[in-house]
Amino acid sequence: MKKENKRNLSQELAEKLKEVGARLQRQRTEKSIGLEEVAAKTRIQTRLLRAIEEGRIEQLPEPIYIQGFVRRFAEAIGLDGNDLVSDFPVTVTPQVTRPTWQYVRVGQLRPFHLYLLYVFLVIGSVNGLSYMVGRSNVQASKIEDASNPTPKFHSSSQLLNSGINIELSPSTPGKPTSQGNKPVQVGVTLKAPSWIRIVADGKPVFEGTLPEGSQRTWVADEKLVVRAGNAGGVLVEFNNQIAKQMGAPGKVEELTFAANQNRGS
Repeated sequence: MKKENKRNLSQELAEKLKEVGARLQRQRTEKSIGLEEVAAKTRIQTRLLRAIEEGRIEQLPEPIYIQGFVRRFAEAIGLDGNDLVSDFPVTVTPQVTRPTWQYVRVGQLRPFHLYLLYVFLVIGSVNGLSYMVGRSNVQASKIEDASNPTPKFHSSSQLLNSGINIELSPSTPGKPTSQGNKPVQVGVTLKAPSWIRIVADGKPVFEGTLPEGSQRTWVADEKLVVRAGNAGGVLVEFNNQIAKQMGAPGKVEELTFAANQNRGS
């Protein structure tokens, strides 16, 4: 009995759609309005408008959607849409093609759309979490580097330009006093600023730029090497002998002083 009622309702809907479609087509033709123009006004696909006019219910969605399409169609061509669909049967759900996502409006979401939204939210959350974790690791590395600084070694030119002094073993200003027992004693006097590097018994003890007027003394048990970036501005005195200029101004020179020798080069 129910199947028979559904068939009757489906037949009634199909007949009503043909009647309404014919009226819509006649009104549209009389006003010389194209289907494309109606589609632009109503935002309903042209193929659906054509199916309504021709009464092809199998190409349309559920009756409730058909009713809405017909109302907008009618109003777009100057008819009373509410009056046209007032007796339109919408209680039956015939086996017709379901509406696609192309014309489902907001408020008519299906589980499929909610699933897509959920997937996008999960992807966005994962990407955001990865970004935050990456930033945290970078900040942690910076904090660790700041708390445990690693000494950096510079070239002679970098130290000369930066003015950084590195002294690993204390030197004596001016003439040596308590260090006079060392076999090798080298005093340095600066007539002009110069980068200086001192190596005593194979170990670097000083590296940096000394200003004009500086006087420093270093000692060693066996050998002491003096290297200067501006040899013309540096006077060296070995074991209290007469001080001599290391070389020409602006030139890089290196002198070696050894025990039991008056002067080395």
